[in-house]
Amino acid sequence: MRIHFFNLNRRLLLFLVAGLLSTTIFAQQPNIIFILADDLGYGDVGVFGQQLIKTPNIDQMARQGIKFTNFYAGSTVCAPSRASLMTGQHTGHVTVRGNGEVPLSPTDSILPQMLKQKGYTTGMVGKWGLGLKGSSGDPEKKDWDFFAGHLHHVEGHYQKPDSAWQIINKESKRIKIPSGMYANEWFNQSALTFIERYKQQPFFLYVSYTLPHAELVVPQKYMQRYLNADGSSKFSPEKEQPPGMHYGPQPYPKAAYAAMITQMDDYVGSILALLKKLNLEENTLVIFTSDNGTHTEGGRTLTDAMQFFKSSGPLKGTKRDLYEGGIRIPFIAYWKGHVPANVESDFAGAFWDLLPTIAQITNTKSPKSDGISFLPALLNKKQPQRENPLYWEFYENGFKQAVRKDHWKAIRFYKGTTAIRTELYDLKKDAGENNDLSSRYGRKVKKMEKLMNKERLPSGHTLFQIK
Repeated sequence: MRIHFFNLNRRLLLFLVAGLLSTTIFAQQPNIIFILADDLGYGDVGVFGQQLIKTPNIDQMARQGIKFTNFYAGSTVCAPSRASLMTGQHTGHVTVRGNGEVPLSPTDSILPQMLKQKGYTTGMVGKWGLGLKGSSGDPEKKDWDFFAGHLHHVEGHYQKPDSAWQIINKESKRIKIPSGMYANEWFNQSALTFIERYKQQPFFLYVSYTLPHAELVVPQKYMQRYLNADGSSKFSPEKEQPPGMHYGPQPYPKAAYAAMITQMDDYVGSILALLKKLNLEENTLVIFTSDNGTHTEGGRTLTDAMQFFKSSGPLKGTKRDLYEGGIRIPFIAYWKGHVPANVESDFAGAFWDLLPTIAQITNTKSPKSDGISFLPALLNKKQPQRENPLYWEFYENGFKQAVRKDHWKAIRFYKGTTAIRTELYDLKKDAGENNDLSSRYGRKVKKMEKLMNKERLPSGHTLFQIK
């Protein structure tokens, strides 16, 4: 009887331990810091192949963590990409499917709301872009405890604004930024303040810089690194961005773009240094990525992006394209003692995977999502196969859709309401999308088009109709 009782208890113990591990993955509720660049290209940081722009802190973060080479933004412009990140839905389902004055809906359940279930303090600094004051997407209505940044995406077009927004007494209010201060300097100081203030409790911090988005205006100490002793650009010849344009003037657009990335790298370094100082490294997951591909604005040309800096790396396209260069982004995760160091992953993930992944990490109930948890890939373990394809749609300059299933990707282009062609690429052999295989694999094209039809639900908003 004793032996039988012992064996029974042992089996029960193993059952309980297995159940416990399936729900409580980590001993403590980890802090999560999600750092989002604005219009940073796949090839704009050193560990992703950049040769001309210095990013020592981001590169070190990758060496101490995991680098994802096959990760995608939610969209090819900022608002829908950020909406996808927050809701866990791709652009065939999400409320916000393009730039414009469309807020998150009252029924959209987003990351900070999910994490409040587990007692997290939630903070955001930088560009929001998902709802103005008084709208259903106002940060105070979406469970942000702390907010310091821009509500409107166009506010983020200017690097030295005189004001921004802050949640004060649970209400979004416009406040003055200290005279002469660059917006991203203020954002970064606010991020550091948040970490110091809430270091004793689990927190989620979303750091949404407006770098290196145009306008191409940057503090002199960063600009100086890309100037010669006589004050000329190290990247001459330069074509000046003249005064009187939407974005401010800039005599050296190439040098300024590089300086803005180095500026952001410096800010990322300050966050990592503070975590180390406060002994928070082992209980804080830090993710760095970008909202979409590189831009050609504020005096920056397509030649600057694609040929001089090679900002899209080996990929085709830039911001507003559904080619890889518009949606594939640098993605790095660092979590001392949990995420293995100096590892590269080819897991094909997307922004809508973040919500279920963070839900699993924090043992939180996740809202319905188009994504899957990629926690196994994050920990460098075997990742279960994704069943549903990756899907995008975009409305500017004519409607277009893209879908990726395994290593196959298709892009369908429309003229008005009529689909005019579908391109097909084998990304395993042709990541640069140089060889359209649609004429050779007609049956595969039809299958990919069916996936597009299946993944897209028509939007109820007039801006997001096929016209």
